[in-house]
Amino acid sequence: MSERHEPATRRDFVVDGETFSLTIRADSFQFTWIKGPNPDYGFGGTLAGAGTEADRAAMLANLMTDQEATSQIRAFLKDIDPATGYLWD
Repeated sequence: MSERHEPATRRDFVVDGETFSLTIRADSFQFTWIKGPNPDYGFGGTLAGAGTEADRAAMLANLMTDQEATSQIRAFLKDIDPATGYLWD
């Protein structure tokens, strides 16, 4: 029997003048840089571990607070090369 997939949730953030969209789908998340220099550039991840996908999705939703999302976006922006708009090599 396959697990039921919940619909994706989306929240937008403006951090240091940059707009990002956070999409959480099941046990994965994706930050997309909305007005960045490179279309659809961003970062994401998956919450791995024990339990069902639904358990991990609920855990991820609780862990990804506005404060945590803002912190992750700031860390990403800190590592961006202003000349290219991509992560430093």
